[in-house]
Amino acid sequence: MSNADMFARYVGVLAESLDDDTASPVQLAQRLYTSRFHLDRIVSSVGGEPPVTLRRRLLLERSAYRLITSQRRIIDVGVEAGYASHEAFTRAFARHFGMAPRDFRSRPGDFKIPSNNGVHFQPPAGLRLPGTGGFTAMELLTRMIDHHIWLTGEFVDRAARLTDEQLDERIEYGLDDDPETMTLRRLLSRLVGQMGMWNAVLVNREYDWSIEQHESVTSLRSRLTVEGPRFAENVRAAIQHGELDDTFVDACGEQAEVFTYGGMIAHVLTFAAHRRTLVSLALDKHGITDLGWGDPMRWVAEPA
Repeated sequence: MSNADMFARYVGVLAESLDDDTASPVQLAQRLYTSRFHLDRIVSSVGGEPPVTLRRRLLLERSAYRLITSQRRIIDVGVEAGYASHEAFTRAFARHFGMAPRDFRSRPGDFKIPSNNGVHFQPPAGLRLPGTGGFTAMELLTRMIDHHIWLTGEFVDRAARLTDEQLDERIEYGLDDDPETMTLRRLLSRLVGQMGMWNAVLVNREYDWSIEQHESVTSLRSRLTVEGPRFAENVRAAIQHGELDDTFVDACGEQAEVFTYGGMIAHVLTFAAHRRTLVSLALDKHGITDLGWGDPMRWVAEPA
């Protein structure tokens, strides 16, 4: 683990224990399976301030935010920040903000105390750790596609636990692009088929819509194994070659249409998100809850 990774983990532990007065520096180090000496050295090196100083600064930032956004007594705000007396809190606050807490409340400014490491209190109750700057918008887009493919596969695996009656139970859909009766089985076929359809369009090949009529879970899994990676590769190729605003012709329908690669990707992610939500609700109805809403928030933040 790099020093930067250890620092990021420390900030995470610090966020969880900011209000834990009993959490000593030694205990925080133990949570990270290291010694206090080693942790102090890494945090000071990467963050530019020792762990104790960092924690005190964040507590003061939070206290400044409390003064701006609440009517809590100043002494209570100070106690929450770890100060035993009004005088001690006032001195520490004035040292960083240039004025007493009472004056700051009447003439509020930025609650963040300047710091080279960029770690700050993030309202309402979190900490902000700046990224490394190496995660581009294009990487975010491909991560969203990867998440969509992964989650669709997880949905298909969960669907294998259900009966045909459950898979074919009618679902209120809310979109007019699929006119027939919607079911969980049909939603899953569309999630896979949407990628398969665009893969076909991009090579001027007709898509076989009949496969989506009462498709088996085995077929869904087999098709996704092919169409998911192929769609992801098409997206990556468009990004790498700078083709997101390039156009292509869909000549497979009754009337030829022209689309951009970027528009196609946006279309897939938008309609897939609605379908995935309905799948989540249907699975939840049948007692399958481990995937929740399939939120990509944490997925895109994890290393690929």
